[in-house]
Amino acid sequence: MGEFTPEAAEALKAAEAVCGPLELEEISNRRGSSVWKATGPRGRASIKLGAGEAAEVTAREASVLDQLPGYTVTAGRFDNGVWFVTPWLAGPSTWQAFRPVRKGEGGRDQALAAAVGLCRAVAVLHADGWVHGDLQPQHGVHGDDGTVRLLDFAWSRKVGTTPWKTFDGTMVHLTAPELAARIITGPQPVDTTQGADVYALAGTLWTCATGNWPLDYEAAGLGRGTPVEVVREAIAARAVPMSSRMPWPALQARLRFVLLAGPDDRPTAAELTTMVQAVGE
Repeated sequence: MGEFTPEAAEALKAAEAVCGPLELEEISNRRGSSVWKATGPRGRASIKLGAGEAAEVTAREASVLDQLPGYTVTAGRFDNGVWFVTPWLAGPSTWQAFRPVRKGEGGRDQALAAAVGLCRAVAVLHADGWVHGDLQPQHGVHGDDGTVRLLDFAWSRKVGTTPWKTFDGTMVHLTAPELAARIITGPQPVDTTQGADVYALAGTLWTCATGNWPLDYEAAGLGRGTPVEVVREAIAARAVPMSSRMPWPALQARLRFVLLAGPDDRPTAAELTTMVQAVGE
């Protein structure tokens, strides 16, 4: 684990304003971006640092959080980067909520409730005029009161705006075919879309339920280590079949419909919420 960069001392002061005297735990550190959990007698906070090329992305995410209802953010700059502090979101991720299902230990009622909650959170975001752009199994946090908060808004945008010069994709395995095609052929900047969010949302739930990506790469001859550009080209061409593994047919049949549908036929996040709710009826 790394050490907290002393240049970002103002970030510590902002976290102490939330937590009081604090202890730090590094949660992640990759490609110039690190996340720290700050814990003190008055509460917990998340500190995100973006240095070098990650500074612009971090600043963009802080700007999104500042515009979203229900999120609180304090941000600033240091010599080579950007920091922001937000209250810590407590609770399991969607991936964690589905763990008993993946292990064959039951838990479908709780997992289904988590799936509905995640879909509803995305639907609310879309209704407010936003695109998330990077939905993944770890990017929803499920609170004790049943509410779901979304994470990682670095590739989010308000509909009608394009806050980046170049977009080359996030999690390739959850990239909608039409978005993959636009990334390949351009022109840049490529805009994320709510329809692509719904594809990623269905793929996220499939992955949480099965432990595997929804596409069968081995059937397409794409083994581990295949360059991401090659995978993206195959996804854009719809040359990768869907997985045939269906441990939860009632849920997966609905997700499969979404993942196979073209962008014009794909349901909205609100409609997917209703479809997932129907699994338990």
